Amino acid sequence: MLDQGNNTELPAIPAKRYFTIGEVGELCGVKPHVLRYWEQEFPALNPVKRRGNRRYYQRHDVLMIRQIRALLYDEGFTITGARARLEGPQARVEASMSHQIVHQVRLELEEVLALLRR
Repeated sequence: MLDQGNNTELPAIPAKRYFTIGEVGELCGVKPHVLRYWEQEFPALNPVKRRGNRRYYQRHDVLMIRQIRALLYDEGFTITGARARLEGPQARVEASMSHQIVHQVRLELEEVLALLRR
C-alpha cells in the first residue's frame, strides 16, 4: 500500500493468524503503550479483543502499524497528518495500485510455475 520506509530493518512477520500486543511491539519496534495510543488515534487500527480485554492483532494490523510507524518516525508526519494520509484519497489510489501489482505478480508467478511443471 504505502511506502514501507525503513521497515526493512524490522523482523519478518511470522505466518500466524493472531499476535499479542508484545509480539506486535517487537515486530514493529514500538512499545505496547504506544500501540494502545495509536488504537485511539487511528480508527482503522482495531485489533480483536477477547477475554479480559486482551488484544489480538492480525497480519493486516501489523502491516498498518508498520505504515503508521514509517509515517510518524521516518517521514516526520504528525498524528493528524498520518491519519489523513492513511484515510485520504491518495491512500485509496495507492491501495488500488498495490492490489493491481500484486495481482499481476501472482499471474506471472503462476505462469512461471506452469513452465516449471512441464
